[in-house]
Amino acid sequence: MNQQLSSYKVFYTVANTGNISHAAKQLYISQPAISRTIQRLEQSLGVILFSRNSRGVQLTSEGLLLYNHVKSAFDTLELGEKQLQRVSDLGIGQIHIGVSTTLCKYVLLPYLKKFIEKFPHVNITIECQSTNQTLELIEQQKIDVALIGKPSSLKGLDFIPIGEIEDIFVATKNYLHFLNERETINQSTKKQKNFFETATLMLLDKNNMTRQYIDDYFIKNQIKTNNILEVTSMDLLIEFANIGLGIACVIKEFVKKDLQSGHLIEIPLNIPIHKREIGFAYLNQNKLTHSLEQFISSLTKI
Repeated sequence: MNQQLSSYKVFYTVANTGNISHAAKQLYISQPAISRTIQRLEQSLGVILFSRNSRGVQLTSEGLLLYNHVKSAFDTLELGEKQLQRVSDLGIGQIHIGVSTTLCKYVLLPYLKKFIEKFPHVNITIECQSTNQTLELIEQQKIDVALIGKPSSLKGLDFIPIGEIEDIFVATKNYLHFLNERETINQSTKKQKNFFETATLMLLDKNNMTRQYIDDYFIKNQIKTNNILEVTSMDLLIEFANIGLGIACVIKEFVKKDLQSGHLIEIPLNIPIHKREIGFAYLNQNKLTHSLEQFISSLTKI
């Protein structure tokens, strides 16, 4: 398109009014300026767009052909403006959230429930990946905000903490009785290390940030493990622990009912695992959309 949009706006207005002076009043520009614009447009296109008569101007056949296309374009623009206004009036928007499956089920859902009740017209899209993958997505700007365990480096992210989680080891009474039959377990550091070596230890896969955190704990405390069963989700770890398959490393907050009922027993540790902070993160160099501003603002009110 060789012509500026303003030239077509002049053409469109003159065609609608059929009169240069009326078009000049609508556009708040002089009649000579309108005449010059139409003349330049005709010269550029190599056709005559208007014929003059006693009442004003009338589209030629070439002008009518162009007008139909210009009208369609301006109608589309007007529709877009109306839709944007509706979005603004109703609070319609979109938020793309990245989160691990575990945090989605146990942490994100209560936040979403409150937010959707207040802003029902905002469309929510959820991308369930590991925390490491979620961090990659937010750096690539493929998601707007992420619910994650706080990483060691935020790398240009703003982070809003919402709580802490605690990693613990759990098993059923029957499984612990089975281990007791094989060796005597006491609270000495040496015996505890042997305990982890003897048990079937169920952990998340190595691509998971929680697994990496636990591996670091084992290395720092010189704890050896021999029989590791890798599982892809926290829910499966909890289920496998509940059927007595082994000792599972789980998040304490997610097995409260099992611990309270006594079905699962927390394994005492001589050196506790430090709690981890969780929260919502987003790129701090980006201008926030109105919907994302509303979501972030709502976090402090839940």
